[in-house]
Amino acid sequence: MSRIGLIAGNGRFPFLVLEAARALGHDVTVVAVREEADPALETAAARLGGADLHWVSLGHLGTCLAILRAAGVGEAIMAGQVKHTKLFSGVMPDLTLLKVLGRLRSKNTDALISAVADVMAEQGIELLDSTAFLQPLLARAGTLTRRAPTDAERRDLEFGYRMADAIASLDVGQTVVVKDSAVVAVEAMEGTDAVIERGGRLGGPGTRVVKVAKPNQDMRFDVPVVGPPTIEAMRRAGATALSVDAGRTLVFDSAAFAAAADEAGIAVVGRET
Repeated sequence: MSRIGLIAGNGRFPFLVLEAARALGHDVTVVAVREEADPALETAAARLGGADLHWVSLGHLGTCLAILRAAGVGEAIMAGQVKHTKLFSGVMPDLTLLKVLGRLRSKNTDALISAVADVMAEQGIELLDSTAFLQPLLARAGTLTRRAPTDAERRDLEFGYRMADAIASLDVGQTVVVKDSAVVAVEAMEGTDAVIERGGRLGGPGTRVVKVAKPNQDMRFDVPVVGPPTIEAMRRAGATALSVDAGRTLVFDSAAFAAAADEAGIAVVGRET
């Protein structure tokens, strides 16, 4: 099997990709973002023979590429987020990243990571879909919980689709919180859990959450992710229904996710796109 590169940000996503790649027989070189990746990733890499890990500070793109090239990596996966706010504070870009930034007409997520992917390709490293080894974790279409949405919830979700698709197409965010056919909160750089909390604070109990993929979602990066923490954020906010895009959203810990939603009385659906 070939050696795969894994560029690791925060959360469980990198752990799952690492485990899946090793289970399929791939050797893995992990480049972990020092400011974001979980330190336990080093233990996981050591436990899974055939994986080695290197810590690289955010913004040191040249070092990352040099590590991957030295390991003979021809294909790589990005897994785990880097908080978008860090793009505007605390980043000390190296010369390679400065050249990438100089190419950009806008510094949104798609533009930045697409430019990084182009530089990787120039170095002979193809960036694969981040879900390449995690297809079973993609949300299926239909109701994902015991309870289906009520008619009122479905109306709010349908309203939310129009709003969420619009902001996602502008690369503003991928989540909206709605209630009674009104937008309560729109995600920007703060992340899904934070916008759910803000929506509950502004709208009170009975909000609904719509999380979508971008209309032309590049599955190599920024793929929507939900899991038990999403449900916990909704429970605290008093939100009653969640929609995600089937086939384009990763559901982590799906059994625990569904059980938590059922316990909280939250309806979850996968929108067929």
